[in-house]
Amino acid sequence: MTIVTTDYAANQQKITQLMIQLNRIVLDKPQVVKLALSGILAGGHLLLQDLPGMGKTTLAQGLAQLLGLSFSRVQFTNDMLPADILGMSIYDQSKLKFEFRPGPIFTQLLLADEINRSSPKTQSALLEAMEERQVTQDGQTYRLPQPFFVIATQNPLQQAGVYPLPESQLDRFLLCLSLGYPSPAAERELLKGQDRRELLKGLDAVLDTEAVLLAQQGVKQVYVADVVLDYLQRLVAKTRASQEYHGLSPRGVLSLQRAAQAHAYVSGHMEMTPEDVQAVFAAVTDHRLGQRFVPVHVTGGLMTKTIAQRILAEVPVVI
Repeated sequence: MTIVTTDYAANQQKITQLMIQLNRIVLDKPQVVKLALSGILAGGHLLLQDLPGMGKTTLAQGLAQLLGLSFSRVQFTNDMLPADILGMSIYDQSKLKFEFRPGPIFTQLLLADEINRSSPKTQSALLEAMEERQVTQDGQTYRLPQPFFVIATQNPLQQAGVYPLPESQLDRFLLCLSLGYPSPAAERELLKGQDRRELLKGLDAVLDTEAVLLAQQGVKQVYVADVVLDYLQRLVAKTRASQEYHGLSPRGVLSLQRAAQAHAYVSGHMEMTPEDVQAVFAAVTDHRLGQRFVPVHVTGGLMTKTIAQRILAEVPVVI
């Protein structure tokens, strides 16, 4: 069954153009770009995890500019306080009362750069905002703009001056992505081409608030057949079969389905397939399962894979 709407068809060309533009900035990473955009259109938050200087911030800034949303960037440091992100109440002598001054989180897209360089107290300031799209300060609740996304970057835990994100924080991120090193050809283009920061300045918005909201509605319309849900649930059951780690929670399962629907939407079809589930499975589950590497028997010996990669290899699409 395939569903095609006029709104979907009109918006799809813009989404394709956005990916073309972003792939000119972030070279040789088309699948990461596609997954990042899928996560946004699924209404989720993104965690970009890699070594410094790999292009995490460039990808986040490129997405922000092309989506046409209001944007704030916060550089996280170890001396930051929650009020530096959320805002604070300041006493106004002329009015003889406290007034709330919103922080940088009151935007449609927040880039939390090097989020794990801040203390757990500051990290926890994002929990309510990421889950409920609101901020509570001094007993008052303030709604955040819609749509609202957090794109966070973090450095490897082996580096100095970082604080691990707790499981509750990691679970707020729909996808965790890693860019990795560029290919030799892409690296040569970086060396001979224009600075990425200069290219970012030349980007014009392809979407806007209305188009992003329309795309999010389109993602919800992507058809999911029972046979695909059967496959998804077999994968989930496999994550829960081990005593070494906790399996996916119900929220994780819903995140997996939503991300796969978004991947189908971005790919240009309105029916979710097993290939869509496979494309997003590692990005949705590895950070929830601990990102551990496990030995896998292959021809000629052993190799290491993430838990998600091993599960994909062990669970057949059709039984």
